[in-house]
Amino acid sequence: MPKITVRTLTASETATAIPALADILSDCVEGGASVGFLLPYTAADALPYWRGVAAAVAETSSVLITADVDGTVLGTVQLGIGTMPNQPHRADLKKLLVHRKARGLGLSRLLMDAAEDEAIRHGRHILVLDTATGSPAEAIYERFGWQRVGVIPQYAMMPDGSYCGSTFFYKSLTPAGEP
Repeated sequence: MPKITVRTLTASETATAIPALADILSDCVEGGASVGFLLPYTAADALPYWRGVAAAVAETSSVLITADVDGTVLGTVQLGIGTMPNQPHRADLKKLLVHRKARGLGLSRLLMDAAEDEAIRHGRHILVLDTATGSPAEAIYERFGWQRVGVIPQYAMMPDGSYCGSTFFYKSLTPAGEP
């Protein structure tokens, strides 16, 4: 059984993890995930994106969580907490990514649980996300208790350049009726 560790990274830890994060992102895009990038997409192409994430972590507008399998970063998710003044209770869940070689180990669940814990720690009780309509991720979010809001057709593109709809979800982390 592999040893899995989930942790929230500091700014310096994020900078150190950039090569592994770039490998995960390129693997997911190459595997067909619609996460904002088009083919061909290499780990070198992903470096500028992760440098931007590292800057966001340093300025505390994002939280970066990773899942390590036997000491190697193979999964990640982000929580966007740099919201407008009228949204101090909300966070955006971004880029739930698991390297194809680590799928089936439960990393998505562990990362999502950690993101919810971080959201609560930061005073956020409404989480939102979007994902490609019809993607495997769509079913994952429903299984994890997220509520489907709706679909916008042709909202984004798949890595091959074809259009895809985006399904929007939210999750409330407070009991019904509480603010």
